[in-house]
Amino acid sequence: MTDTIFASGAEQALTSLLAHLQEAHYRFITTTPLTHARVFARQPAGSATTLPDAFGWNLPFEPGLLPAQLLAALDAAGLLSRIGQQWRSKVRVSSIDDALFLHSAYPTDQENAVFFGPDTYRYVRFMQQALALAPLGPQPRILDIGCGSGAGGLMVAKQLADATLVLNDINPEALVCAGRNAQAAGIAVQLALGDSLAAVDGQFDLIMANPPYLVDDDARTYRHGGDRLGRSLSLRMATQSLPRLAPGGRLLLYTGIAIVRGVDEFLLELKPALDGAGLEWRYQELDPDVFGEELERDVYREVDRIAAIGLEARRPS
Repeated sequence: MTDTIFASGAEQALTSLLAHLQEAHYRFITTTPLTHARVFARQPAGSATTLPDAFGWNLPFEPGLLPAQLLAALDAAGLLSRIGQQWRSKVRVSSIDDALFLHSAYPTDQENAVFFGPDTYRYVRFMQQALALAPLGPQPRILDIGCGSGAGGLMVAKQLADATLVLNDINPEALVCAGRNAQAAGIAVQLALGDSLAAVDGQFDLIMANPPYLVDDDARTYRHGGDRLGRSLSLRMATQSLPRLAPGGRLLLYTGIAIVRGVDEFLLELKPALDGAGLEWRYQELDPDVFGEELERDVYREVDRIAAIGLEARRPS
């Protein structure tokens, strides 16, 4: 059975933690797990002396780092573990601009982990740049598929006071994080638990997604992109989204694609669906080489590189 990260009643403690960190002007930029491990290796016996140490780097901390009432609330909610006389947080908090986002503690080994990392920053930047060039109309209905921490949808909705935002994920632990993050940002959201488009009704002015795209031996939900070198989930999300776009509606998809002998099989497979739906679309490589360490694994032996790509598709009005 999959371990539950958040016990019943943890929401209030998580809300209090975010409020405390906001008040303290907390900021932390989350690295890749590999970089995190390298930093740890330089100081294996380190303890937290600051809030980013404790809730960013996930180092153990002394009780005095937090107000006694908050410490007690986190402990009662099962959000801390004891390491000798110190505590260690079972969650992390990362920042994008002045917004804070709860997600899983390091390392993200659990099947139901809520991931946040450099891909999140690339995803948000892709969304912001695409929408700056072509803003949404009034009162848009927005769906963030597989939202994780909710960072993508919340950063878009932050700029749109009249948007209706639906955050979807198949992982209930992700929706706990997304709900607390939305509350902290002061953004009203609808939470939809289930498998992407099957969990929601109707059409949308914007469907956005950052699906997992790696081949994960343990098939962890936040990381495994399915068969065909991890692209099958991205292909399914993209093709299922197309008929759910309202007139003038747009799909913005950020994912990673294994390039084999110079060929992008994802684009070849997706292009007929885009053209057949009569959509205007643009496809670009945002970063030609991500997760290069994965190429050391046998499953990627024929792969040249893994590229981060952005797809923009629009249904005519």
